Amino acid sequence: MNAQIDRSPKEVFSFVATPENDFQWQSGIFASARIPQRISDTGTFFRSIGHFVGRRNLSTFEVTEFEPNKKYGFKSLSGLLDLQTTYTLERAVGGTNINISIRANVLNFGPVDESILEKMMKEQLKENLERLKALLESRQIMLHSEPVLLTR
Repeated sequence: MNAQIDRSPKEVFSFVATPENDFQWQSGIFASARIPQRISDTGTFFRSIGHFVGRRNLSTFEVTEFEPNKKYGFKSLSGLLDLQTTYTLERAVGGTNINISIRANVLNFGPVDESILEKMMKEQLKENLERLKALLESRQIMLHSEPVLLTR
């Protein structure tokens, strides 16, 4: 799924590659934090607390791709779903094209109709992209630079 955002690739990348900002634009995320305190390369980690389809979810993620202003990717190491997410950014006239691709497999969810789950995830991703675009273009964003400690 993709969108064009009227902000520079540097601004978009800085925002989406900072897990502490996730709650501002990703539905179901209450808080995220880097482990250690700074994500600057592949092989670093972050943790998120949120909910998905009425279930509380604590997940740990490993950064798998980190190319400043171009590509940011991560995979889940724990949680309800096995996720692999990649953000790809390209300069566009007047801003940035962002493409988000997600591969997900149900892990610890119990019996579920995967076609319904897929439809819900696509709708949520579309809403998240719309929220990200509106937030970044409004220039009224709250950037988090201070680390947040997440524990069970």
